[in-house]
Amino acid sequence: MHWFPRARAVAARVAFSALIVCTGAAAAAADVPGSKDHPLLTRFKGAVITHYQTRDFDEAVMPVKSIADRDKVAATDLATAEGRITRIDYSVPGNKSALEVMRNYEQALSGAGFQTVFQCDGDRCGRDMSGYLANSEKVMPPGFNASFDPKNRYLVARRSNPQGDVHVLLWVAEDGANNRTLVFEQVVDAKPMATGQVSVLTAADLKKSIDATGSVAIYGIHFDTAKADIKPESRPSLDEMAKLLAANPSMRVYIVGHTDNVGNLAANLDLSQRRAEAVAKALAGMKIDAQRMVAKGVASLAPVASNANDAGRARNRRVELVLQ
Repeated sequence: MHWFPRARAVAARVAFSALIVCTGAAAAAADVPGSKDHPLLTRFKGAVITHYQTRDFDEAVMPVKSIADRDKVAATDLATAEGRITRIDYSVPGNKSALEVMRNYEQALSGAGFQTVFQCDGDRCGRDMSGYLANSEKVMPPGFNASFDPKNRYLVARRSNPQGDVHVLLWVAEDGANNRTLVFEQVVDAKPMATGQVSVLTAADLKKSIDATGSVAIYGIHFDTAKADIKPESRPSLDEMAKLLAANPSMRVYIVGHTDNVGNLAANLDLSQRRAEAVAKALAGMKIDAQRMVAKGVASLAPVASNANDAGRARNRRVELVLQ
């Protein structure tokens, strides 16, 4: 870990404050809509935001050793952190070196009480560090930049607080062909996950909703991203669905699969159809007559919330029982 002498730490604090002041509103006009700097760490002067993502609670993965082959990464090569995640891609125009940009971030982080966990540059990061960053959605989601160049620089820093640790990951890459420097910034603010947000609807709850509106949304059926295999933790919701259908033998239903709007519509239509069919198959395996169920996938065509944020997308990913 790198420590700064007291005098340099004071200077770093001044630099950090100056960085906050000198980031101009002029740059913000070119930022992607809805984006903003993390409140803890502002941008390099003149930078614009080209990609932006926040997640209220998730797990982030951070390489803490060089990576020569992304297919042979060991658990000890990585650190993980849970909490609120902010990911920002910046583009710094002009003839700014990766070294100059990273040094400014290092000073700002040190002045704010961060300690370096791991840092590297060029080949010392491993020839496949950029490949690992670009191909791991728990580090860098699609659309963010992770090209390799010998001048690239990488840093993971941590600050420990009574409220929980904060982790910062930085990847700085020169893009000489476009006369710019690219910065990927990931900040993980440790915070407890909000619990009690999901409960299993009972068969009586399902019946009440169907009687009132002709349908009921079920959020307890879980799938991995882009997959149609029902996860084991879905069993309580499946049990209640089976109880409802068993107690009402004349009831015939559509099992409708819904997704958010992330990705291609055609792919999401196929995915939602396969998920609906997986639920129908699971219920048939629980002695519900398959002839009483018709599986339909509608992708993102019937949202119940905005797809512009994580909370809305989570509401839109659901299975519904709809009376035929």
